[in-house]
Amino acid sequence: MIDHAHDLASVRDATDRLLTAVGKLDNASVTQSSRLPGWSRGHVLAHLARNADALVNVLEGRPMYVSGEVRDADIERDAPRPLDEQLADVRESADRFQETGATPADWSRTVELRGGVTDSASRVPFRRWIEVELHHVDLGIGYELEDLPAEFTERETAFLAARFSGHPDVPPTRLTDGTRAWRTGREADAPEVTVTGPPAGLLGWLAGRREGSALAVEGGPLPVVPPL
Repeated sequence: MIDHAHDLASVRDATDRLLTAVGKLDNASVTQSSRLPGWSRGHVLAHLARNADALVNVLEGRPMYVSGEVRDADIERDAPRPLDEQLADVRESADRFQETGATPADWSRTVELRGGVTDSASRVPFRRWIEVELHHVDLGIGYELEDLPAEFTERETAFLAARFSGHPDVPPTRLTDGTRAWRTGREADAPEVTVTGPPAGLLGWLAGRREGSALAVEGGPLPVVPPL
């Protein structure tokens, strides 16, 4: 069962870690490239702030973004800002998200996300947790997949395995870190491919953050998973 209150607290902790780390940068560092192609660190921070506001929209019954074009334009507009403005925006938008999450509501209701995707309102805090943790890694400032909380890594691996379950372009695949196992890809009587590796390696591959060179594969080549 999803515990949205627990996940809201986890989002707050993850945001605090990110703000502390980013606060050690300088204006020049914010303009440097992140690990995401075509995005500076400023782009990542601007996206995090606008994503928090977008998820407030979701929880309050409004469209997540006015449009994809407006979303992209807002990120481009905010990316060049100096460090102090970036920090203030990430912090203030995160506070707005927490305040909305603290408002009494029916957390079992269905909400609509970007692109017509629907989900339970109770999962929105976890979706925000994903944004904060993975984009902290994307900043390339010393926070790695291995530094992610173990609970987050396990849940996000399960979340992504479920996301690609039944996908026609992903062969039937069994994933395991030696202790836990997940299945993903097209349905079949038995998995065609088994992928084994450390938790951070599995998550990095599923999330498009690593190529999977640290993973062991049996039954075929390492599957190509769709971009997030």
